[in-house]
Amino acid sequence: MLGASAVAVASLLLAQEQGPIKDPGSTVARPRKPADPDKKDGGTDADLPKIPSQYSKKDKVDVSNLPKFESNVSVVTVDAAVLDNKGHFIPGIPRGNFRVLEDNVPQPIKDVSIGEAPLTISMVIEFSNLFQSYWGPAWYQTLQLAWGFASTLKPEDYVAVVAYDIKPEILTDFTTDRSKTQEALSRLQIAAWREANLFDAITDTADRMSGIEGRKAILLISSGIDTFSKITFDQCRKKLQESGVPIYGIGLMQSLRIMMEGRMSPIANMDFLQADNQMRTFAKETGGQAYFPRFMGEYPQIFQEIHQALRNQYVITYQPTNVKRDGTFRKIKVELVNPATNEPLPVKDEKGKPIKYQIVAKAGYKAPREVE
Repeated sequence: MLGASAVAVASLLLAQEQGPIKDPGSTVARPRKPADPDKKDGGTDADLPKIPSQYSKKDKVDVSNLPKFESNVSVVTVDAAVLDNKGHFIPGIPRGNFRVLEDNVPQPIKDVSIGEAPLTISMVIEFSNLFQSYWGPAWYQTLQLAWGFASTLKPEDYVAVVAYDIKPEILTDFTTDRSKTQEALSRLQIAAWREANLFDAITDTADRMSGIEGRKAILLISSGIDTFSKITFDQCRKKLQESGVPIYGIGLMQSLRIMMEGRMSPIANMDFLQADNQMRTFAKETGGQAYFPRFMGEYPQIFQEIHQALRNQYVITYQPTNVKRDGTFRKIKVELVNPATNEPLPVKDEKGKPIKYQIVAKAGYKAPREVE
């Protein structure tokens, strides 16, 4: 299997390289207007005199005296997960210890609450002949991660499965029926194309999920390599930031890359380092996390951290001080501070020992534009 993966990695180096129906037919019912039984001549309502109205005149109606309604109120909601160094959610943080900066300007917080709700997850899985050759190590690892994460979902969670190579393919749409999810994953047998167009696949999925309400995320199982996407890395970043869908990435082939490090050229090493950086960037800027496991024993902990971050979150609501509707991207930063000193808040465990923590939240949002 190592030999097959070596060939796959080596091949990467060499390849861097109806209009409307006019006649509805007889099947369309065309009911007649019933005749008035009180009229002997079978007259219709059209024979009655019309009710006079100021709006029936052909002249343009004067609407200058009608009331006008305008609203400049906008509310921003930020889901923030406070996790310790083991990836566990830290509960019980008071509202007064949260601070939200929008473009480095403190914002007045309206409400902070803790929410736990069913998830809507889209599993975006790289499945290409570039690395996932039949029965190769990357193929086996991909299936382990996909099947393993699917088995941790709760019955009320919605999940979709999207596999991509030269283009993304929806193997199953969002469903709570686990038999459909298993059927979709069982189709991951033999890859067809050698392309792995990550940017196209991830932006297409994020765009489809942008209108979904509630807790949603993308689980990206990928090498991070992009070979032939129509859009660039910068365009992909911008679209993901605007979609508001957090991405949780799991990088493939970490242990294999370590074993092959002495045989790979500097260009190949650089490509894989760039791939890891791309996945970290996607995760950080969308409010998710990126993982790069080397051993199978790390998978349960990764799945648990993803569930902890998604199911248990602080829901922070604030009204931005910048009321301009200019369609610009506003950067968001969530902090924990001591309101008395305005210094970073130290968090301690039940034994009084300090805890290192991280705050996972989206990097920003796109301001609305004026409605014309």
